[in-house]
Amino acid sequence: MQANSRPVTSSQTAPHVQLGRLITRHVENRFLKPVTAYNQAAFDTFLRHWQAAGSAPLILDAGCGVGLSTYHLAQQWPDSFVLGVDQSADRIDRQTIWSGPPPPNALLLRADLADFWRLMLESKLTLSRHYLLYPNPWPKIGHLSRRWHGHPAFPAAVALGGVIECRSNWPIYIEECALALQLLNVPDVVVEPFRPDTPITPFESKYLASGHVLWRCRSHALQAADTR
Repeated sequence: MQANSRPVTSSQTAPHVQLGRLITRHVENRFLKPVTAYNQAAFDTFLRHWQAAGSAPLILDAGCGVGLSTYHLAQQWPDSFVLGVDQSADRIDRQTIWSGPPPPNALLLRADLADFWRLMLESKLTLSRHYLLYPNPWPKIGHLSRRWHGHPAFPAAVALGGVIECRSNWPIYIEECALALQLLNVPDVVVEPFRPDTPITPFESKYLASGHVLWRCRSHALQAADTR
């Protein structure tokens, strides 16, 4: 892996001052954008596969990219059903750099997360774990609403429950995500630097090879030995 990734640069040096106001607005005003047909079809496909797998505990790899992280998580949690969702058909269809057949408890789907989160919530589904791994940081000060924790669908995502974990190489993104979770009444949110034993996404590998410090927030503290 080439060590050629630049650190995130931004004129923003602390969590955005408008974050609390934005979260409050999203909580008080439900996101009502109509669900598109292709997202509904993707959700129906997921339901068929998940139910055929015995409706196992559900893990969502939100913004899974090429799906490498989804397969790693499925291998790590063999008794769960791991769903990877990404809006890019190109990324979903690309090779995942995974050796051997995909884990039988994993599924990759192209869909818009804003719709997919709401469809899951409307169907009264709950998650055991929820991963947001290296989302686009949108580092300009005016980009707050483009970050996942600033999106109007984020309250629906959090309402799905489960252990929520977000990772980034930009600490401000993680600090903001943690604050957003706390504002949405998620308890025991921890912010910490970490170094995984095995990188599970191409970005994670690239950032480590480039000497970046990785950061994550989690909705509760796991055992200190858990660095996966």
